[in-house]
Amino acid sequence: MRNYTSFNRNEWAKLAPLDKVNITKEELADIKSLGDVIDLTDVHEIYTSLISYLHLVYQQKKNAQKAQIKFLHKSFSPAPFIIGISGSVAVGKSTTARLLQLLLSRTYPELKVHLMTTDGFIYPNEELKRRNLMPRKGFPESYNMTLLSDFLRDVLSGKKDIVYPLYSQELSDIVPGEYGHVKNPDVLIIEGINTLQLPESGQVVTSDFFDFSIYIDAEESLIEKWYMQRFRKVLKLNKNKPDNFYYKMANGPLEDAIQLAEETWQMVNLVNLREYIAPTKERASLILHKTDGHLIDWIYLRHI
Repeated sequence: MRNYTSFNRNEWAKLAPLDKVNITKEELADIKSLGDVIDLTDVHEIYTSLISYLHLVYQQKKNAQKAQIKFLHKSFSPAPFIIGISGSVAVGKSTTARLLQLLLSRTYPELKVHLMTTDGFIYPNEELKRRNLMPRKGFPESYNMTLLSDFLRDVLSGKKDIVYPLYSQELSDIVPGEYGHVKNPDVLIIEGINTLQLPESGQVVTSDFFDFSIYIDAEESLIEKWYMQRFRKVLKLNKNKPDNFYYKMANGPLEDAIQLAEETWQMVNLVNLREYIAPTKERASLILHKTDGHLIDWIYLRHI
């Protein structure tokens, strides 16, 4: 790819510092998303180099902020270092985001690292129904981009406590009356399918707020396989949870549930991937390419 330096897994692993990050198999299991595959080898060969590079870029921003304050003879609240993580549904974004939060906090304990998703900025289901957007849930127009833009501006302004809506996977909806808080972190990790997207209005470009962005890539056929595998596991886990969105499907005919999942992939997730997510891949600072078994085989780093 143009404007990127490519590294195979072995080449990238050699960039890691000699000291290994202290993380256990149990901690890794706790942060792993359903259906994702990751082990300590991935941590040592992929993520140790990645967090070292992220810290390098973080230090560059801090130094630039200090130089700006000195030049202007004015003090201001420094904005956090913002990392955006994008990619398709079921590709492993959440695992990567949680792992980066854990590793950055563990390796650089002086840093306050906050993690959030853009799921909370999707319109509530009632609003989606009112706008006839339920079949387009997850597409750019189903997100309140104005709210997300206002949130990011507050983050960059150095505001001490910023609230944002929370989304529940169990409810498959925004949680009424519950909010997350961003309280002046040093590093803010934002994960979501829309973090690099250009909205149809063209008015808000969320990636303009990011200091570093990561796109997780894989072949469509693999992502579909991972999506269907995860769906089957979700059904099994929620067979005895009446309040869960998947409860009725989990207790109905399996073939009907599988057919619905396949239709959702073909008509929603695949269309969204091809039209709105994958085209933004080369806007990322770094691309992690996955192959069978969620194995990261290539890393592409954008030229500075």
